[in-house]
Amino acid sequence: MNVTRRQFLKGSLVAATAVSLRPWLAATAAGRDIPIALQLYSVRGDCAKDFDATLAWAAKTGFAGVEFAGYHTYNGKAKELRKKLDDLGLKAAGTHIGTGSFRGDALQKTIEFHQIIGCKFLIVPGDKDFTDPEKSKALAELFNKTAETLKPLGLWCGYHNHTHEFKKDPSGKTYYDLFAERTSKDVVLQQDCGWTAAAGLDPVEMMKRYPGRMKITHFKPTVVNKEPGKKAILGQDSVNWPAVIAACREIGGTEWITLEQEAYPDGKTPMECAELSFAALKKLM
Repeated sequence: MNVTRRQFLKGSLVAATAVSLRPWLAATAAGRDIPIALQLYSVRGDCAKDFDATLAWAAKTGFAGVEFAGYHTYNGKAKELRKKLDDLGLKAAGTHIGTGSFRGDALQKTIEFHQIIGCKFLIVPGDKDFTDPEKSKALAELFNKTAETLKPLGLWCGYHNHTHEFKKDPSGKTYYDLFAERTSKDVVLQQDCGWTAAAGLDPVEMMKRYPGRMKITHFKPTVVNKEPGKKAILGQDSVNWPAVIAACREIGGTEWITLEQEAYPDGKTPMECAELSFAALKKLM
């Protein structure tokens, strides 16, 4: 392909500008505050007993938002839920829903509900087709089509990993990599850094592999391979959280950090463990 002088100069100017801006952009990213939300699955028992009281506790603890794992008394009551969140000073950071919410007429209902509550990240926490060699491609296409519909509305769909997504398919690639390659950059990869570490992988390297796609990222305190002296409280576990925080700021494009507490050491309650992990995370931020 022949390149004209004007095209060459234009390209050179863009490249030079990018280089000159790089230190400023890095400094801006390094100092960027990222709000912290709580994945309500962490305190699912409390949610089932008294959802309003659990939301109030999350706000009092200092979380900027919550990520839903069901709506309990607010199923189909988006306006009432939005009022409750506003009254408490909480944001709807994200939600975990099934792929059925993206299919057929359900998608429009999903959109309307989450627009009202101000929730833009619609994340699937797992799907059996993800690791099915015959169905994984169709699943990726569902996410692509959904993302096309959501993007003009300022909404995002995405997928949350566990460990099994890092298994390899018959071609030798991991199902996680295949999904990332088959989906557009408009599909969020909600990395659960704890599960990634449990799979023997580095969460930071995963962000480097897929920069900008981890807009809402899970921080799950995780003890890898029963590491001696560690416990599942953030900062006392096996994950290098300072490095992950830096990667979220500089690489991941992360807009929300979501704490998910799934283990409760020392006989402490889920709320007590979440409070300890949150306090430790705030200090690291």
